[in-house]
Amino acid sequence: MGHIQISGLNKEFVNRRKTRREEDLAPFGQTVPVLEDINIEIEDGEMVCFLGPSGCGKSTLMRIVAGFDHQTSGSVIIDGKAITGPSSDNIFVFQHSGLLPWMTVWQNVELGLRKIENQDEKCEKIQEYIEMVELDGFEEHYPHQLSGGMLRRAEIARALVVNPDILIMDEPFSGLDFLTHMKLREEVVNMHQYLGKTILIVTHDIDDALVMGDRIIVFSRRPSQIKLNRKLDFSHPRNFFKKDTELAKLRDELFFMLGVNYAV
Repeated sequence: MGHIQISGLNKEFVNRRKTRREEDLAPFGQTVPVLEDINIEIEDGEMVCFLGPSGCGKSTLMRIVAGFDHQTSGSVIIDGKAITGPSSDNIFVFQHSGLLPWMTVWQNVELGLRKIENQDEKCEKIQEYIEMVELDGFEEHYPHQLSGGMLRRAEIARALVVNPDILIMDEPFSGLDFLTHMKLREEVVNMHQYLGKTILIVTHDIDDALVMGDRIIVFSRRPSQIKLNRKLDFSHPRNFFKKDTELAKLRDELFFMLGVNYAV
C-alpha cells in the first residue's frame, strides 16, 4: 500500500514579519501563495524525486503528505483516505539528523517498536533493520560517535522498522562527503528494489534524481506549479555519462529547465 493522489492542492502562508524585507512577496498580514493547483498521482511502490528552485515549496508539500502541515485547499488521499495528521504509515526522514543524542543506535531504532511486547520479536526486528543498513557492530554507539553516512543509515533503519507504506526523505544526502553520498545513494536504490516501498525524495541534485527515481517531478518558482512530471523507464544501474542517450538528453533538459546551461 502507498498510492498517493494529490488533487488541486494549494498552500498559502500568512506573512507575519512586521519588518519588511526586499524578498517579501506580500506585506505583513497578507497571504503568500506557495503551491498552486498541484495535481500528482503516485503509484504504490514508486520512488519519486522532487526537484525545483530553493524555496519553491517541495518540503512544504512533503510535510503536507506526511500530515505535519495542512493545505489551504485541495486534497491529499493515501490509499483512499484523506490525510488529517501524522501516521506511522507515512514516515518522514528530516533533512537534519533526528536521532535522539542520548540514545544508542539500538535504542533509536527501538523507538518505533514500543507497542511490541514480545521482546524476542522486537529484538529480532531491530537487529534485522540495523543489519539491512550495515550498522551491525554499532548497536551501542551514540549518534556523536557515528559518521554522517552512518547517521543517515541509522535514521533510515529507524524509519523502516515500523514497516511504513510511504517513506519521505528531505535532502537525505545533504552534508555528506562525495563518496559517502554516492554509496548511500546506491544503498537507497537497492533498498527500494528489495522492499518495494513508496519513496518520496526532495533533492536539489539532478543526478540523484536521475539515478534513483522511477519518476521525476520538477516545480517552478513560487507560486509553484508542476513544470515536468516524467516517468523514467531506464533500468538500473543508470549511466548518464554516455552521450547521445535518452538519459543524457534528459539530464541536459533538466539542467536547462532549472536555469543552468550545462551539457555533459
